[in-house]
Amino acid sequence: MPRYSAFTQRRGAFIFFFVIVFWYGNAQEDNLISGTYDNAPLYNIITDIESKSDYSFFFIKDWVQKDSVTISFNNENLESALDRLFSKTQLNYYILKNDKRVFLVENTVIYDELPRGFFGRKADSSVIVNTEKGFTAPKPVFFNDDIRQKEKLFQIVRIGKASAANAKSSYILSGKAINTSTGEPIQDLAIRVVNTNLITATDANGNYSIELPAGYNAIATSAMGIEDSKREVIMYADGELNLVLEEGLERLDEVVVEADAASNVEDAITGSEQIDSEESKNIPLVLGERDILQVAKALPGISSAGEGATGLNVRGGKTDQNLVLLDDAVIYNPTHFFGIFQALNPFTTKGVAIYKGSMPVEYGGRLSSVFDIRTKNGNVEKVAGEGSIGPVTGNMALEVPLEKNKSSLIIGARGAYADWILRSLDEESLNNSEASFFDGIVKYYDKINDKNEIRASGYYSRDNFSITSDSLYNYSNRLFSLRWDRQVSDKTNSALFIGNSDYRFGIDFDGESNNDFELDYGINETALKYKMQTIVNDNHTLNYGLSSKYYSVNPGSIEPSGSSSDIASRRISKEKALEGAVFIGDELKINDKFLVNLGLRYAFFAALGEATQRTYNDNQPRNESTVRDTISYGNGEFIETYGGPELRLSARYLLTPDLSIKAGVNNSYQFLHTLSNNTTVSPIDTWKLSDLNIEAQKGYQASLGIYKNLNENEYEISLEGYYRRMENVLDFKTGADLFLNENVETEILQGDGKAYGVEFLIKKNRGDFNGWLGYTYSRSLYRFDREFNEERINNGEFFPSNFDKPHDVSLIVNYKLTRRFSFSGNFVYQTGRPVTYPIGTFRFNNADFVAFSNRNEFRIPDYYRLDLGFNMEGNHKKNKLAHSFWTFSVYNVLGRNNPYSVFFVTDNGEVKALQSSIFAIPIPSITYNFKF
Repeated sequence: MPRYSAFTQRRGAFIFFFVIVFWYGNAQEDNLISGTYDNAPLYNIITDIESKSDYSFFFIKDWVQKDSVTISFNNENLESALDRLFSKTQLNYYILKNDKRVFLVENTVIYDELPRGFFGRKADSSVIVNTEKGFTAPKPVFFNDDIRQKEKLFQIVRIGKASAANAKSSYILSGKAINTSTGEPIQDLAIRVVNTNLITATDANGNYSIELPAGYNAIATSAMGIEDSKREVIMYADGELNLVLEEGLERLDEVVVEADAASNVEDAITGSEQIDSEESKNIPLVLGERDILQVAKALPGISSAGEGATGLNVRGGKTDQNLVLLDDAVIYNPTHFFGIFQALNPFTTKGVAIYKGSMPVEYGGRLSSVFDIRTKNGNVEKVAGEGSIGPVTGNMALEVPLEKNKSSLIIGARGAYADWILRSLDEESLNNSEASFFDGIVKYYDKINDKNEIRASGYYSRDNFSITSDSLYNYSNRLFSLRWDRQVSDKTNSALFIGNSDYRFGIDFDGESNNDFELDYGINETALKYKMQTIVNDNHTLNYGLSSKYYSVNPGSIEPSGSSSDIASRRISKEKALEGAVFIGDELKINDKFLVNLGLRYAFFAALGEATQRTYNDNQPRNESTVRDTISYGNGEFIETYGGPELRLSARYLLTPDLSIKAGVNNSYQFLHTLSNNTTVSPIDTWKLSDLNIEAQKGYQASLGIYKNLNENEYEISLEGYYRRMENVLDFKTGADLFLNENVETEILQGDGKAYGVEFLIKKNRGDFNGWLGYTYSRSLYRFDREFNEERINNGEFFPSNFDKPHDVSLIVNYKLTRRFSFSGNFVYQTGRPVTYPIGTFRFNNADFVAFSNRNEFRIPDYYRLDLGFNMEGNHKKNKLAHSFWTFSVYNVLGRNNPYSVFFVTDNGEVKALQSSIFAIPIPSITYNFKF
């Protein structure tokens, strides 16, 4: 028998071991998976894999019937195949190899060993601890079936897919809140975690993000006009949950927005206000008109130069220092008939966000404020409408779904029929008078899919008025806007906007002599903006983008009317300019108490040719005798550029969950100016672009406030102070000739301004008795100090502006007797605005002259007004053709003869002061509203 060496024996043992391993491996590879599946139901793929392997699968059939998958396997082991198959689903799996069984679970992970520290040993770092970042896990609130049915709770929602490798103590829940009736986003929806202090709110686009503890959470939502809801959410990972909510119509009679009532304390931005269009429903206003801008005037820090004055003055700023937007496009004059009525249909208007302190970084071009007015999306489920008939106006809005739950159209129209009233008055001078206006708006909304939405708006308004027999005045607004909102990713949203705005006014003069003429003015701008928002994490939210505008201004033209007119044609050369900006902002959460909103914006402006510009001798006043040169600029050539960085910084510190301190500083540039030498603005004021001789305005503002909520946000109290400085603000020489002046810079003065004040507001948000009381102490002062007397006002000292009103009190109350009947009241008190009086006469060269005081040295009488209203709703039967609402109101109940202006005439050599008033007697009105 042959003998084998030790080496040969060892080699034989090695070969035997290799054969055993090879055989075992091949036995394991018996479960290699192959196959190709094209959009196949997940259930079918799982059963096919089960048939090709030795393993049995255990699962609930409902879990695997909702997904379809496209995938292919090529001799792939079971674990690898299942990893890829379930990677984009909510399913996890667990394999028992000895028993050849596979268990599928939804969202959760099955662990086959306990973590270290479970029985008291030192814990492993992977164990979830709910106390990191100061996070406190909520006390569990479990709803049984009876509670779920009684409170109409939504089904439990599981968010994300658990992973042992990425276990955390908390996860981010984000999404969008949508009105199920209209399809439009719900702004300022309060989202609160029950039994905790965790709360957030949706932004203007309905988006929200909140950090929740891992595992079970009960969340509640509330907003004005939206049914309260509660739902249970189990967090396994970061994920999305869109909140589709029903309207709650029984809340529409509240005066004050209840939604996100804590935002006044929790937001970082100072000086911001939100007004819902429904807030004007129960407030008695002139001739029964619902007017969101008049409601804004009742808030601290916002006023106007007087009753019947166009425009608003915000924190001591001029009316041209407000950026007024309608669906992102600029509206230059949002009022009708000298500011008495708003030029916005109340039934298509959703609301307005007002920024009078630290405005968001995306806005620019104005020094004082932003009024961001939004229209509603049309109803995407059924045809709906709303309208009103009042003493002088009629309003109507119709909502038509184009594709159910996807797209809609809303059409609004309103008009005045005051002409017949003027002609019926027993006053011969008014028989040929005319006072009419109309406006219309169309908005298209299309929810293309869950990630893309398009909104397109078109708006037009026109006023015609003629109080004298020889002149017909008209002015109009036209705008178009298109906006595309897109969800780029789970954490990034974008918005692309393009729009065009046009404002014109004209005068048709038909006199007794051969001097008939037609006069026109117009300003047009085209705007483009692209902005993005990225939620980097729970502590950082970035807002960034760029914007541009192109201006074209017709400074004025006059043409003869008729062949017999002796008026010569004249046309001032057009002005053109380009404005642009890039911006980035970060809402930085330092900790649960300290929130900072930091933004940087770079603004740029260039006045463009074709144009000619004068230069003037240095150290001499600007007039015809000091012209040094005339420069010609070619088409598109830069005449002059202005701009620079703009800082937006605001911060909030929570002293307690319902008490905070806020502070903010910002600076801004303004490149447009209004030209008017009237004491109050009018619709025929002209806009002027900055150029070689008229510099851009600059503004700086600092604000500090304290904010407090009481009784679970039923009451809110705020006290905020501000200080503003302005450079290059405009005023005019005495007797300035502004319109159709090719060299208007010779009539203009530029100087400094300052404004400061304190604003107090106490508001009751809920209950049968609700409303607010606002008080403002403010000053607005200007200084024009130049080397030469003709360019100096009041010896170069600060003097009150035309709209300086130190004391301003507004009281809005609403008392609901029943669900159908309520009383409302509105009281306003304001210090009389400044005025320049004649203080004597003197004789020179055998002629008498009047000597005037320093500019704005005196004041007209104080203004106060009380309005009362009674509101009666129709019955609340569910199956009615239409819901009705009657408003009975009396404007100026006390009959106060508040002066609109004071002027002086000479009668038999004696100077007499006269005043004009708009509404000097009580004005009753009855308005019928209906909704279907």
